[in-house]
Amino acid sequence: MNTTAEQTGETTQSGQSGRKPRSIALSPSRAADFKQCPLLYRFRAIDRIPERPSEAQVRGTVVHAVLERLFGLPASQRTLATAAELVDPCLTELLEREPELTEFFDEAGLDQLRQSARPLLETYFGMEDPSRFDPDACELLVEAELDSGVRLRGYVDRVDVAPTGEVRVVDYKTGAAPRAVFEAKALFQMKFYALALLRLRGEVPNQLKLMYLRDGEALTYAPEEGELRRFERTCEAIWGAIRRAGDSGDFRPSPSKLCDWCEHKTRCPAFGGTPPEYPGWPESPAEQAAIEVD
Repeated sequence: MNTTAEQTGETTQSGQSGRKPRSIALSPSRAADFKQCPLLYRFRAIDRIPERPSEAQVRGTVVHAVLERLFGLPASQRTLATAAELVDPCLTELLEREPELTEFFDEAGLDQLRQSARPLLETYFGMEDPSRFDPDACELLVEAELDSGVRLRGYVDRVDVAPTGEVRVVDYKTGAAPRAVFEAKALFQMKFYALALLRLRGEVPNQLKLMYLRDGEALTYAPEEGELRRFERTCEAIWGAIRRAGDSGDFRPSPSKLCDWCEHKTRCPAFGGTPPEYPGWPESPAEQAAIEVD
């Protein structure tokens, strides 16, 4: 969970000093939401209904922050001991930035978060040695516009560039590796980033890598330009469907097994609930700026 960054995946963070509001864009998280259930997209991106953060989400945010900070240190200091020491300050900074989290986690719960982060970091160090290379970028905000005018936006966990020029896009996952049937869904996010980087840098990343820190598995993929061009049309089709729903207000629920874990089930008409009145598609810069990105 990047709790301060793609909450909606649609527009901007305008509250930060010196930043101008950005136009509405498509993010991988919100694209996935719309594909799963258009009404879920509406609740998250347009209504912006708060959701209770899970322990796994908060832990994931902390672990991501630890790894980002770790790569900001000299290579000789990138050790497991240092990473473990970074857990507490990273959690403290998250609580200062989002004090509402203390409503959901007491001190015992926060201590459990601290303790449960260490095994994930241990697994990470078993997968690669961060002292042996310097990434090109960490937590990189990528923004690109397609020929159709559709804008893409998201955060890449890490971009590595080899001395020989090969580019690798890395994303950390604090859960377990998906079964083969769900790999395509996992790669959607990575293809999204690869397409954005193709647009920004004019070259196809050589490798997409998902690192699953719960079980130490990695999913790697070598994209091809033709495939990314086809994926571009997929993104355009998703955005077109979102805009049609936004203009009409017709965000229909799409019931599935995932509904059992949805916080919005009680307000979903598929389960006898009533959604709040549709506020309309955000049109003004002020309305768009009120929606944050992931």
